[in-house]
Amino acid sequence: MRVSWLSRRPVVVLAVPVMLAAVVAGTAVPAAAVPAAARHRPAGTPFPGQLNAVAATSASNAWAVGYSTGETLTEHWNGKAWKFVNSLNLGASGDLYGVAPLSAADAWAVGYLPGPSGSASLIARWNGKTWKRVKSPNPGTGGSILQGVAATSAKNAWAVGETSAEKTLILRWNGTAWKQVPSPSPGPNGDFLYGVTATSATSAWAVGVAHSPTATSTLILHWNGKAWKRVASPSPGAQGSTLYGVSASSPTNAWAVGYTAVYAEGWKTLIEHWNGKTWRQVPSPDPVTVSSSKLTWNILQSVSAVSAGSAWAAGYSEEALKGSKDLILRWTGKAWKQVPSPNPFCATCDSLFGVTARPAGHAWAVGTVNTGAEVTILRWTGTAWKNSPSASLP
Repeated sequence: MRVSWLSRRPVVVLAVPVMLAAVVAGTAVPAAAVPAAARHRPAGTPFPGQLNAVAATSASNAWAVGYSTGETLTEHWNGKAWKFVNSLNLGASGDLYGVAPLSAADAWAVGYLPGPSGSASLIARWNGKTWKRVKSPNPGTGGSILQGVAATSAKNAWAVGETSAEKTLILRWNGTAWKQVPSPSPGPNGDFLYGVTATSATSAWAVGVAHSPTATSTLILHWNGKAWKRVASPSPGAQGSTLYGVSASSPTNAWAVGYTAVYAEGWKTLIEHWNGKTWRQVPSPDPVTVSSSKLTWNILQSVSAVSAGSAWAAGYSEEALKGSKDLILRWTGKAWKQVPSPNPFCATCDSLFGVTARPAGHAWAVGTVNTGAEVTILRWTGTAWKNSPSASLP
């Protein structure tokens, strides 16, 4: 399946990359700013839009980012409710795809803004009181788009995506400015990066897809402290595979998720694990059986590695164009198992794009209903996933 360079993820609904990130307890959040198209909705009405990524450090601190009615969207969880946070107010249609806070007063979010000659990379920084746009490279004659972000310190952060020339794009924050860093683009027909994770200044992973004339292959790049290099990774499926999310808890424990494609039949979940030496495919559940008699989807969009014995993955499944359902998988230390998850708005219209988890057992998953009709937020209570209503209008 060949997609335009600006497409997020080429299946059913608008898609989004994700990154595990942190927010320190006690963050002060300013008064809500409601996008103009939603200001006249009744009080308590769920918010229209799509959440693409979520980040949390505790049961009382979480961030979710995305878009709503043509504007960037950021929401904050304070332990009791989700609240709107004044976003960028850029006066143009934009979208945030990833978030990576370091502290209550230092966080990054990335995405893109459309322009007259193409899209422009978008990087915003949280200073503890507001989000402000930060200057970022925008290579390519038609612009560029950023899909994931990760940070390990105030002087080390990464943002990944692609250019309009369908080449990988990696930017690095050095403490004073964002600079483009050379990155491999091995596919003769285009390369895209969707997710990034980092454990130190000398170790980071980025994942995506490389296109050839007949198929796709998983693309995994590693930063060794000096350069980005491609690392071998499984690419099962007759027409290849794509990776959307990546998360690492240590140098010897990382997970990457996406799907593997058989075009005449459908898509199966794909999970790969790094053990410190190689990437290997790990068996993963497919809620919908893939067969030649019906078109099906089993897609994983995001992953969050907590420890060697704990991880979460989220996405959606769909059978024969009957509508999508939330999909959440959990790593038990021995196998990936599907965990029951609510479809809070309807049985066949929800999709999840982001997931994050903390060692204390707190976890969140975010997405959308019917591609932007309403945002979806789910919370892991320690025993079950429950609907967590998004911010309602004041």
